[in-house]
Amino acid sequence: MKITKHIDVVSYNPKWSDIFKEEALKIKQALGGNCLNVHHVGSTSVPGLSAKPIIDIIGATKDPEKAILPLESLGFTYKGEYNIPFRLYFSKKENTKVHLHVYEEGHPEIELNLLFRDYLRTHPESLAEYAELKTHLLTQKESFEKNNSLFTGYNLGKDAFIRKVLQQAGFNRLRFMKCTHYAEWEAAKLFRQKYFFDKVPTADPYTWTFDHPDHIHFVLYQGSEIIGYAHFQLWPEQRVAMRIIVIDEPFRNQGFGEQFLMLCEKWLTQQGYQSLHIESSPEAYVFHQRHNYIKMPFNDPDGYEGHPKDIAMGKIL
Repeated sequence: MKITKHIDVVSYNPKWSDIFKEEALKIKQALGGNCLNVHHVGSTSVPGLSAKPIIDIIGATKDPEKAILPLESLGFTYKGEYNIPFRLYFSKKENTKVHLHVYEEGHPEIELNLLFRDYLRTHPESLAEYAELKTHLLTQKESFEKNNSLFTGYNLGKDAFIRKVLQQAGFNRLRFMKCTHYAEWEAAKLFRQKYFFDKVPTADPYTWTFDHPDHIHFVLYQGSEIIGYAHFQLWPEQRVAMRIIVIDEPFRNQGFGEQFLMLCEKWLTQQGYQSLHIESSPEAYVFHQRHNYIKMPFNDPDGYEGHPKDIAMGKIL
């Protein structure tokens, strides 16, 4: 489905910095001791860079959930997390639109955005390249469309440049994301086929789950590289099935699988799910047992039957 959007990109405005300072003061006062830092990020934070006239702000807090009501009292509308787990996303439209991204202190997106901003501030050639890319994207029809995505082609078209800058800036944190960008969906398809369906062998028969609301697909980044993928099916009665979790082979035996699983469990718990179920292969049994999964009936409400060698396991979240 295509949705056409208007995109307004304008020359840099020095007033953007002043607007940020005014908003930051209000945010700090409203959040009090829960607020640890407030940062101006995005293109409006880079002097000389053309941008959509939207002030992007990051709020680093002790407890993001406790920030919702105070920020709503300032006129911000809470919109959920979108594609970034553990983010609280807000927007406000007065004279200038403001997007506010609230995280718990230490969330990797904070470092990512600050590194990207500071790299552009100190590397004029990259700033010029980014401005040129924006100009080019605005000539493309696809930039103004949302094709089965939360984001326009304009936003998605900047991804490769952003990854390159993050690599040059030395960003190497683990990031846990919902699949959104076409590169993430391509990685999901590759991991599924390579590590599961090539063994049958057959073409992946479950790509339809990419567009189904009861199926959640995550990727794990190390820096700008996708190194892992997970697929969960949401069941009734606060139950969840872990259909796939995999780390790309060159990155195995380094603790990434454990960290990925813990992030997935934390997100599911935060969403109110109470138990996580898996039909484990014999090869993965010890891994799941080590992370407190026990033998437990799978009880698939759809009646799906797994491989006869698989072992039904589960965990109370």
